[in-house]
Amino acid sequence: MANKFVAVFLMCIVVVAAFSLQEAKAAEVDTFKGCFTGCKNGCLGDGNSNTFCETKCDNQCDEKELAAKLNINLP
Repeated sequence: MANKFVAVFLMCIVVVAAFSLQEAKAAEVDTFKGCFTGCKNGCLGDGNSNTFCETKCDNQCDEKELAAKLNINLP
């Protein structure tokens, strides 16, 4: 009986941890998407090509996201 209780308890912990990771990743995607959308719209508005803007904004937003994760202030 005790072994079953321990097994159920450990499975509950795994499920809660999995849901926590999903929420964290969803917040990261929203942050990147907001940065990318704003950057790309501004870049396209300046008359640049779609490919150039996607590459530029992808790199720029990746740097910002990584800096936020590492608590680094970018200039």
